[in-house]
Amino acid sequence: MLFAGKKVLITGAASGIGRATAIRFAAEGAAVTIGDRNAAGLEETAALMASTPTIQTYDATDLASCRALVDVAARDGLDVLCNIAGMLKWGSSETFSLDDFELLLKINTTSVFALCQAALPHLVKSGGNIVNTASTAALQGIAYTIAYSASKHGVAAITKGLAIEYGAKGVRVNAICPGHVETPMTRDTPVPEGDIDWSVVMRNAPKLRDGSCSPDDVANMFAFLASDQASKVTGALFTVDGGQLAG
Repeated sequence: MLFAGKKVLITGAASGIGRATAIRFAAEGAAVTIGDRNAAGLEETAALMASTPTIQTYDATDLASCRALVDVAARDGLDVLCNIAGMLKWGSSETFSLDDFELLLKINTTSVFALCQAALPHLVKSGGNIVNTASTAALQGIAYTIAYSASKHGVAAITKGLAIEYGAKGVRVNAICPGHVETPMTRDTPVPEGDIDWSVVMRNAPKLRDGSCSPDDVANMFAFLASDQASKVTGALFTVDGGQLAG
């Protein structure tokens, strides 16, 4: 088992990629703490896992709540932090709410740094690692997702900066850049009204046949990057996107 005896914190675990990742790490022997604001979703995830996780609700907009989540997960040490919780909203830049812009940055970027900051002292002790969730939107310009793209570019910067700062202390930090993944978040995000040029949107369609990814596809990459199989990988951004960025 890849993670026998390892202690792992996974955020955004009430559904989608976070749920699939929690299931995968438990199947590989990890002692998992799962966090999300959705208590009912966490209970559903727990019922699908091979071992009973520690369940902790938290609010990604509340930095004290983020730190409290790490305190719970690291009570007996911490080996891996998987930052998966996030928010998606898109629309015309001319009419996009500045309040929503700030909220996206707080949830997708600031809370990620807060969780990393709280986890790092524990990961230095364990020689552990962090796997963040960026996006293909962190690697190229994507129309109508300026706030989301800005937040995910921030995650990429956090990932690379921490990898440099903590490499000599034995902590690896990487990020996954998913393309379109079939999750409740992508399914339930409203299509914006207004002037949307769909030919520009479809420029970023996957290139593989049936190229949309499943949460399990991304969970597999989380497991690889967090494992000893990736012991020489840090500061890297890995796309799982069905060829979305191939050209």
